[in-house]
Amino acid sequence: MKKDLRVILSGGGTGGHIYPAIAIAHEIKMRHPEAKFLFVGAKDRMEMEKVPQAGYEIEGLWISGIQRKLSLKNLAFPFKLLSSLKRSRKIIKAFNPVVVIGTGGFASGPLLKVASSQNIPTLIQEQNSYPGITNRLLSKAVNRICAAYEEVKRFFPVDKTVITGNPVRQDLLEVSSKRAEALEFFKLDAAKKTVLVLGGSLGARRINQLIEKFAEEFEKKEIQLIWQTGKLYFSEYKKYNGKFVQTHEFLNRMDLAYAAADVIISRAGAISVSELCIVGKPVLFIPSPNVAEDHQAKNARSVAEKNAALMLTENELEDKFETEFFGLLNSEEKQKELSRNIKELALPNATSAIVDEVEKLIRE
Repeated sequence: MKKDLRVILSGGGTGGHIYPAIAIAHEIKMRHPEAKFLFVGAKDRMEMEKVPQAGYEIEGLWISGIQRKLSLKNLAFPFKLLSSLKRSRKIIKAFNPVVVIGTGGFASGPLLKVASSQNIPTLIQEQNSYPGITNRLLSKAVNRICAAYEEVKRFFPVDKTVITGNPVRQDLLEVSSKRAEALEFFKLDAAKKTVLVLGGSLGARRINQLIEKFAEEFEKKEIQLIWQTGKLYFSEYKKYNGKFVQTHEFLNRMDLAYAAADVIISRAGAISVSELCIVGKPVLFIPSPNVAEDHQAKNARSVAEKNAALMLTENELEDKFETEFFGLLNSEEKQKELSRNIKELALPNATSAIVDEVEKLIRE
């Protein structure tokens, strides 16, 4: 391995692109403590805050995605793209990377395009079962593609696509041993059922409305609820805090939240799905309809079709949620079946496998 290991990582817009990039950087740093890192993101997006919090430098590009409906914002896109390509060339020239890694999102497009045109080894990591437009466009130019789902081979060159899984937090690998600690942390009764509700890093209005509708039912049935409302909605729903319902703006100890739960209600972002496969708890997925190419529904369906989770679209909640969810909560047999099947889909060594591919690229 080269002594002067300089790595650029790019990905952002959402936690689903940022956290995999950070996990990959951590793994490289663990193997090569002398390595130098630079992240590249989109200005004014969450990566500009989250990456420095993780201990890495970041540069911002003036870039955003194309609006899928007619919008005046699209008029600025060509200028943003040209600006980002020019800035990417300057960043690459100044930092002189040995390898460039993209995890999806607007900023990774121009950066990896420039890197591949200069014959710098490039790798992209695709989290979803249906690839985003940035990674689809980059797939022909990059040297290696690390993916989480076999289904993506329909969209990418098969000869350079490796199924590695998605990078996940390492503290999730042994959540079953943290049950007692989790019950103490959340002040829960071990004799009662616990439900964990996750709406993504920003929260999910439709899921919050659903839980609000059944909050009284949870109290009446003495079902303990750990409800992550999200930052945008916490002030609206904190009034439901009570003996059995506890609301949280954000959960800092996700390992303990997963360990405490008997059943989980969750969105179906790619990283959430990968984490839940490793955690191995019974899950009801409610995918967000407000995402590109409806990829959350595709992620959830790829698990549900293997009888490893339940899935309801937002349109089905009114008619089916009560029957499906409380049916699952009352059936130990169904919970065990889903738990057993979802664990079989887990790829716990994904981060290590991705960095193995990075090292191969550099050696080649």
